[in-house]
Amino acid sequence: MFLDGLDGLDRKIVQLLIRNARISYSEIGKEIGISRVAVKMRVQALEKKGIIEEYTTIINPQKISGAVSCYFEIETLPDTLNKTAELLSRNDSITQIYRVTGKSRLHVHAVTASNEEMEELITGTIDRLPGVKECTCNMIFSRIKDIKGLRL
Repeated sequence: MFLDGLDGLDRKIVQLLIRNARISYSEIGKEIGISRVAVKMRVQALEKKGIIEEYTTIINPQKISGAVSCYFEIETLPDTLNKTAELLSRNDSITQIYRVTGKSRLHVHAVTASNEEMEELITGTIDRLPGVKECTCNMIFSRIKDIKGLRL
């Protein structure tokens, strides 16, 4: 397994938390056959190791009236990649930034409240980024499959 130290019980705990982050330690214990205290200790150990990073509420932008969700592929000059990523990370509409394979490429996800807001993000922020050689934008119409976190 590529995750050293993650035994069968830890995998089951993580899978249950991925399905429902609000599940109680008692419910997890009943499901996998260990005590609530043992579950709590294992979860705390997973958090301490950084395997579990956070618990969050995930909002589906397609369910919010007027919301616009887009992915951008941005190619920059090599010496401006870090500055570009830093500037993008400061923008509240940007939800994800990944460095991906290819020469100085960023994969960026953004959500805005309207088409007008998305246009402003593009013209006011993305078009003005330093050293951008190319930028493509793909609007998301619907979500077919969206897995959060790692599936074990």
